[in-house]
Amino acid sequence: MTQEKNSIIIAIDGYSSSGKSSMAKALAREIGYRYIDSGAMYRAVTLYAMRNNLIDEGIVDEAALIAQLPLIKIDFKVENESQHTLLNGEDVETEIRQLPVSNNVSQVAAIPAVRHALVAMQQKLGDQKGIVMDGRDIGTTVFPDAEMKVFVNASAETRARRRYQELIDKGVSATYEEVLANVQQRDHIDENRSESPLRRAHDAVNLDNSSMTIEEQNAWLLDLYNSIINRL
Repeated sequence: MTQEKNSIIIAIDGYSSSGKSSMAKALAREIGYRYIDSGAMYRAVTLYAMRNNLIDEGIVDEAALIAQLPLIKIDFKVENESQHTLLNGEDVETEIRQLPVSNNVSQVAAIPAVRHALVAMQQKLGDQKGIVMDGRDIGTTVFPDAEMKVFVNASAETRARRRYQELIDKGVSATYEEVLANVQQRDHIDENRSESPLRRAHDAVNLDNSSMTIEEQNAWLLDLYNSIINRL
């Protein structure tokens, strides 16, 4: 896709299950940008580690995983307007969204070598600009010079309710208590890891969407994008 000369990089960061991926996808579709789900990349590495017995009761064999990072290839494809994640050529989009992966992804994402490898991939994807990328450290580490930065937040309880409903809608067996515990655990790990901890970039616009509808947050995001583009 050929981008206009004023195409920008849009970085959307925030807590797990804050709705940042949904709004990032919607904005990308609306403005004709490419959407990149950085969290899916960490989930894919986590799934690889789980499949290869590199995680035991939440403990990651870091040395073994780091040694096997060159064997992990992550790609994306769009099918029926939905982005699918490919792990070494296999579509793993459904599997990486399951609770077992969610319970281990923050531990994997906290490993510096994993973050370095995936950040390099993410930066390569942004070479031509015209992308919307969401994650935990997009505006602080991956694209510190992004022209548009947003930090999304909502209470842990609100985010757990949303995530629980998503899982139920997909036919995934889970309880609200399990999902809330997972959200709180991931918040703690994401905020306290030594490598690129979850932080709001100093120049990111804060969005607390606790009481917003999907339509309201999408409109808010599009308005912000238009205001930035109009200043270029």
